[in-house]
Amino acid sequence: MADAPAQVLPVEELVARARALADAGPRQLLGIAGAPGAGKSTLAERIVAEVGPLARLVPMDGFHLAQSALVRLDRDGRKGAPDTFDVNGFVTTLRRLRRIEPTSVWAPAFRRDLEEPIAGSIEVPPEVRLVVTEGNYLLLRDDPWEEVRTLLHDVWFLDLDAELRVRRLTARHEAYGKTPEQARAWALGSDELNAALVAATAGHADLVVRLAEPPPR
Repeated sequence: MADAPAQVLPVEELVARARALADAGPRQLLGIAGAPGAGKSTLAERIVAEVGPLARLVPMDGFHLAQSALVRLDRDGRKGAPDTFDVNGFVTTLRRLRRIEPTSVWAPAFRRDLEEPIAGSIEVPPEVRLVVTEGNYLLLRDDPWEEVRTLLHDVWFLDLDAELRVRRLTARHEAYGKTPEQARAWALGSDELNAALVAATAGHADLVVRLAEPPPR
């Protein structure tokens, strides 16, 4: 999977690393990359909660194209692939977050229950010292994704056993309305194609990590 072997670390150590990054100031951008279902959002949410009010989570998923746009472009059958995101919008937001503007930056969130991005959902005021972003393609080298890596101060690649990851994905798809058959087909089809693409980027991370105790999903 990766050029560098994964370090097995407890969540508490990763939280401590994130706190140290925030203390380095004036604002640091931490990326958490990994394949679909690896647990990126769970880890990112835990870190932001532990660091406290001076941290914010700005997920890459908020930059999904709207479902109507995916249908129009005939990309709805592979939602989650690199070309189903507004990567230029994501890069522009990261630039604004990195330079610390005098007023709040507002970022979109992704509502899984609606399967839609919602603009203007996440406020990042000037005093925030740590911005955490998580997503599949933070380390992708294809244009225009390649600029993402240059804007992040530190990037971790979260690894997870493939069988467990597929089980998590299947359960997630079922929870949001797919039949068991549809959920497994999506997890083993589109999701696995994306996972293979993401796995090849792990060597560009500052840290490749497996959690000592993967959180339940």
